[in-house]
Amino acid sequence: MMRNWLFAPLFLYALMLQGCIKDAPLNPEADIETVVVDPHLLTGNIFVDQVNRTITLNLTNEAYESGISPVLILSKGASVKPASGTLIKFDADQDVVYDVTSESGENTKRYTVKVVNIGHWDFAFENWKSHSTDKYEYPVDDDGLQLWSSGNAGVALSGVPARSDAYPTRSTTDGYLGTKAAELVTIKGTPLSELIGIRLYAGSLFLGNFNASQAMLNPLKAIEFGVPYKGLPKSFTGYYKYSAGPDFINKAGQVQPGVKDKCSIYAVLFNGPDRLNATNIMTSDQVIAMAELRDGSDKANFTRFDIPFVYKQQAVISKNLMMAIVTSSSAEGDQYRGAIGSRLVVDSLSIVPLL
Repeated sequence: MMRNWLFAPLFLYALMLQGCIKDAPLNPEADIETVVVDPHLLTGNIFVDQVNRTITLNLTNEAYESGISPVLILSKGASVKPASGTLIKFDADQDVVYDVTSESGENTKRYTVKVVNIGHWDFAFENWKSHSTDKYEYPVDDDGLQLWSSGNAGVALSGVPARSDAYPTRSTTDGYLGTKAAELVTIKGTPLSELIGIRLYAGSLFLGNFNASQAMLNPLKAIEFGVPYKGLPKSFTGYYKYSAGPDFINKAGQVQPGVKDKCSIYAVLFNGPDRLNATNIMTSDQVIAMAELRDGSDKANFTRFDIPFVYKQQAVISKNLMMAIVTSSSAEGDQYRGAIGSRLVVDSLSIVPLL
């Protein structure tokens, strides 16, 4: 009798505890966290852009022609169509997309696959697309693929209006050849950006990716330079014109009397497959050769440049080469120094290979 009396409270407590324990809520996340592809099919690292929901693949010619079967690592419990491991093939007229549904079923995301498979190194900037939400422009090749990036995605986070002319990098009909060129303008920062000490944004255009997830915490590391390159380059050529804005300001927003803004245009060959970023593009041991425009002063009319690549002595050249082309309307724009109103137009850029 005493035994039953002792266990009765424990039994009631167990019932009460069981009633308080509820099943854990289903996961609402619907992300493709990682993409795994056989390294022999790649010429560079895979980049998953969670902000713009794109997956950039650097593929060999054989992989592009035959298709690949990526393994997708998803948020816990999420599902995806087509399924992870499914063979996907590429068609210039139709995007490859992955539709992800969260474990809870309440959220879905669509990721678009971008393929980098460069067969030529002449860039005319004739074709442009607009971001579906933020409306900034970016150049694409004849197949509609994006090779070039800019800081526009980061500027979009600072609260600029959703129209192309509000951003520092856009297309222009003021080109040297054809109907369009790339226009880069240093613009004033927004009230939101000024809260974190960014008083201007330089126009920038570069081969590589802008990792928007790093834009606020590590803005210089968000700029990821380089796409795969085969062979060795001889020179970097193109056309540009430039006009500096009236007042050069430092990072604190103070006008620097006697200081004049200048543009920046250069190309860098380096050992991959890891990309360089704005903190180490000029100093990394991965760098093999560089071609840099030394004269960044005003040019009222289009001016041609033809700059030879200067190779580092005793540089070790790997099989995974990367090429970065970088242009900016303010040479010190990566440090948020420059002149608001500085304008650079670039057209018909080209990497000339060694014969």
